[in-house]
Amino acid sequence: METSPQRVFSNEEQELLEEIMLHRRDVRGNRFKETPIPEMIIDKILQAGLAAPSVGFSQPWEFVLIESLQTKEAVKATFSEETQKAAAQFADEKQKEYIQLKLEGIIEAPLNIAVFYKPKEGPVLGQTSMPNMGKYSVVCAIQNMWLMARSLNVGMGWVSILDPEKVKKVLNAPEENQLIGYLCFGYTDMFYNKPELELRKWEKKKLQGEVVIRESYT
Repeated sequence: METSPQRVFSNEEQELLEEIMLHRRDVRGNRFKETPIPEMIIDKILQAGLAAPSVGFSQPWEFVLIESLQTKEAVKATFSEETQKAAAQFADEKQKEYIQLKLEGIIEAPLNIAVFYKPKEGPVLGQTSMPNMGKYSVVCAIQNMWLMARSLNVGMGWVSILDPEKVKKVLNAPEENQLIGYLCFGYTDMFYNKPELELRKWEKKKLQGEVVIRESYT
């Protein structure tokens, strides 16, 4: 067991982390630059993902790095199909707004990363009662990557309007793997000071008092 002194963080470091979290943004395709991301920066983002907590220390993640235009175009095809289906679920003005939104940067972003959940064989400590904990662990890895990318002034967009099975086929992913996140990375010409959908009044930001319940629901 490691016995070295624990790391204690200063007030300035705590405030810096808060600033990074408050300025994390979901970056769209119309904001990405063509500038390549250096390998050293990509490694930092990946290492942040690998540092995430995981149930039973299972580390159930795999990352597929995608730079090929041909592969990006194949993934973009399923996005286009799913976008048409999604637009039909909104009505009137919301549908018009939805169609106008630029919701991804698959082609524009220099780097795409598909993040998969790879189940372990046999029981996993802490996952026997809540089987989705493994997938939640992968989401923690994605959040780490997002925050690290932002600290490095690299934009990230999470594309969720995709058919995960079609993406698996494009990437020749193993049958047991499950796509958790399809991420677009690149330098950006601007980070909004507030979430874009908040600025566009798509949704209103919820206040702490609206979502925090003490003890139990009444």
